[in-house]
Amino acid sequence: MPRDKSTNHIKLIAAARTEFLEYGFEKASMRSIGVRCGMTAAGLYRHCRDKEDLFDQLVEPAVDRLNTWLRDHVERYVKAVEGSREPQWRDSWIDMMREVVYPHMEDYILLVAKSRGTRYENFLHDLTETGQSQFLSYFPLLRELGYPVWDIKPAELHLLLSAYSTALFEPVVHSYPLEDAIRCLDTVEAFFLPGWKKLMGF
Repeated sequence: MPRDKSTNHIKLIAAARTEFLEYGFEKASMRSIGVRCGMTAAGLYRHCRDKEDLFDQLVEPAVDRLNTWLRDHVERYVKAVEGSREPQWRDSWIDMMREVVYPHMEDYILLVAKSRGTRYENFLHDLTETGQSQFLSYFPLLRELGYPVWDIKPAELHLLLSAYSTALFEPVVHSYPLEDAIRCLDTVEAFFLPGWKKLMGF
């Protein structure tokens, strides 16, 4: 389905965002979205295949932003190790929240709190799996450089990453005001980052 930027499409996206934020994907109504933006059913389906396609149009940019940040994050560390340079602690998922998630809070509320019934309903679990895979592939590189990386089992790492991602996104799930969310992020950073650095031998 082509993504257009016509006035009607912009109105539809705004109406859909409001509807999904209020009711979540499962309870949202295409009829209600049509009323919100003043479009008939036929008009709606010129812009999307169905309700799930409309939801995808809202959250796909948020998923792409997050995946791009994560890919760049890993590349920065891996390139340092492969270049036989001492890796410096440069950023973490804390920075991801500050740089990517919080400036687009509504997008990530949709993604992690309003996506039940879509392919994104297990987004946090999938994010944890991605993080686990990245860590496990990075640890051998650090060991080659002599870093005292912990001998941690995948199940143990999964447990830690699940706790970490849940803590990071809890203010998003519950739509905290930005000031409160940032305060919580500072708390998570103070609690988790020393542990991650120790685990990686930094």
